[in-house]
Amino acid sequence: QAAKMKLKHNINPLLLQFINFIILLYSFVTYIPWYIFSGSRQAIEKAKQVKARPVNNKPGGAYRSVNSLHCLASVLYPGCDTLDKVFKYAKTKFKDRKLLGTREILKEEDEIQPSGKVFKKVILGKYTWLTYEDVYIKAVNFGNGLAVLGQQPKTNIAIFCETRAEWMIAAQACFMCNYQLVTLYATLGGPAIVHGLNETEVTTIITSKELMQTKLKEIVSQVPLLRHIITVDGKPTTWSEFPKGVIVHTMASVQAMGAKADPGKKQQARPVPSDIAVIMYTSGSTGVPKGVMISHCNIIAGITGMAERIPNLGEKDIYIGYLPLAHVLELSAELVCLSHGCPIGYSSPQTLADQSSKIKKGSKGDVTTLKPTLMAAVPEIMDRIYKNVMNKVNEMTSFQRNLFILAYNYKMEQISKGYTTPLCDSLIFRKVRMLLGGKIRILLCGGAPLSAATQRFMNICFCCPVGQGYGLTESAGAGTITEVWDYTTGRVGAPLVCCEIKLLNWEEGGYYNTDKPYPRGEILIGGQNVTVGYYKNEARTKKDFSVDENGQRWLHTGDIGEFHQDGCLKIIDRKKDLVKLQAGEYVSLGKVEAALKNLPLVDNICAYASSFHSYVIGFVVPNQKELAELARKKGFKGTWEEICNSPEMEKEVLKVLAEAAMTANLEKFEIPVKIRLSPDPWTPETGLVTDAFKLKRKELTAFYQTDIDRMYGKSVK
Repeated sequence: QAAKMKLKHNINPLLLQFINFIILLYSFVTYIPWYIFSGSRQAIEKAKQVKARPVNNKPGGAYRSVNSLHCLASVLYPGCDTLDKVFKYAKTKFKDRKLLGTREILKEEDEIQPSGKVFKKVILGKYTWLTYEDVYIKAVNFGNGLAVLGQQPKTNIAIFCETRAEWMIAAQACFMCNYQLVTLYATLGGPAIVHGLNETEVTTIITSKELMQTKLKEIVSQVPLLRHIITVDGKPTTWSEFPKGVIVHTMASVQAMGAKADPGKKQQARPVPSDIAVIMYTSGSTGVPKGVMISHCNIIAGITGMAERIPNLGEKDIYIGYLPLAHVLELSAELVCLSHGCPIGYSSPQTLADQSSKIKKGSKGDVTTLKPTLMAAVPEIMDRIYKNVMNKVNEMTSFQRNLFILAYNYKMEQISKGYTTPLCDSLIFRKVRMLLGGKIRILLCGGAPLSAATQRFMNICFCCPVGQGYGLTESAGAGTITEVWDYTTGRVGAPLVCCEIKLLNWEEGGYYNTDKPYPRGEILIGGQNVTVGYYKNEARTKKDFSVDENGQRWLHTGDIGEFHQDGCLKIIDRKKDLVKLQAGEYVSLGKVEAALKNLPLVDNICAYASSFHSYVIGFVVPNQKELAELARKKGFKGTWEEICNSPEMEKEVLKVLAEAAMTANLEKFEIPVKIRLSPDPWTPETGLVTDAFKLKRKELTAFYQTDIDRMYGKSVK
């Protein structure tokens, strides 16, 4: 596998032999002191250890982390069984320590591009910090202020806002006062936002000026129960557009109300562990998002499990927060930091690095200023970094490029043996490390699978482990995370100490927990982190969750996994036809097909998407009469086979599909970008469809594998 991921160089063979000799000599000379003084020996031992094992010898028995074989962990600190208690404990312990940091905006300017487009650019100053005590007081005041506005305990309140300090302050206020926080992605479309707000019957929404102007303004009239809009970043300029009965407040004015409120009224009901803390809306397969009800004890169990996988987490760390807080990965990661004294500096994808789109050339991005030690990333962002660095490598002089490649390949060999390469790190990879501030010690990756090549690249160039995790909103984000010394690729690690995982036979797919060499099946997650279910959706809750004879809740994930000998899990398939694209958007292949199947031009269609890519592709059986007519119109002559194999005709059919997709209101990312026209129809005899002419995805994928590789730009052998 390593050989496949090595970079290619063009060095004179004699020179190469000489270089290899020097490397060998260097390795030999440095090996002995390294062996004596480095902690890596233990790391190599740890990497080989079994990380999880089944609790019994029956097939389908649950796997638990070796650190929680007898009892699953569910509480972070003794007695802190709700989130308000966790924050109070942390506030007492880390009182004057920095907690939330935000960069001040020194200057905003419009930069006109050669194309005439206008890009907003910012020059940002240093980070200004709120201590634990500051955040606590702001949260208490905000919670009391909401009570003055009429918010009752155990009722819903929505937050629809970018990731920033005020988001966390608002969330902590809700946890203290036992308000149920409804979270919505800032990127959701109008109808999805309306659905979430109306289903939860919220009267108050917390948002930002920008989102109020761009997203909320258009839909407020469709949310009849809405009474209060609270903007976290000061007063918006226009008030007039809002319907009668909706009042706009600033967060500061609500906090002022709370600070003045009568002390007698301040004794609100505190939450109990089973109370709902968050109702988190997640992209659903059927178009409408589902609200996942996450209780206080679910979140605490989840963050207890996650924290155990980050060695020496504490006040010396700095975490950079820029992913959406409405996503369970980011919310959990920030709560892990908050409970361990680790400061959080806020950022955004547009201001993350010096090269980011909103940062003015020559000024500093957030990572350069903050120099974080911990960072969470989705594969799409890591892939972007990978491409950027590779482009830079290609621009180097031949000497520099070959030096980089030799160091890269040398380090890959060393890593796979479990060794470190301090000289390469400081001489060759320092510059690349600086792209993320130079201090990152662990990169946490979740949200979609990370390709082995990108993971290896991050290990090598950023000189730090990349922890891959697997979890769902329905499991409070917790499931598995790889251990820092596990440098294998393509796996998601062992179960966290808060949960156990078992594999259930899936007969249709041909996966059994008795399979050799590795047991395989649908992944079921059990433990205190498994959530209460879907909001106002009993039927779906019954389908996805079950309770065993011991009263333990289990989540049926719909993902297919296999357990390796050391107890680590690998995700190998998905039960539903729901695929998560590289950037995290969900595509329901069935929905795409349904929208395009009825075109006169299309006899049959199979959409295909891969989590390692950012777009959808498709295989189309065209209608012979319609396609021949289209070819004639475009002046294309040839046999039926030639028409189907013509890139020109593929483009013409794509245009028709794209038009129909727009009419059917498909999202941009759901529209197939490339297609393969099949000259032969799919019949049950071909084995590509069932007797009822339902698509057999596995067989179609195997049949069109070379086309898939071509459409995703892989070199076809």
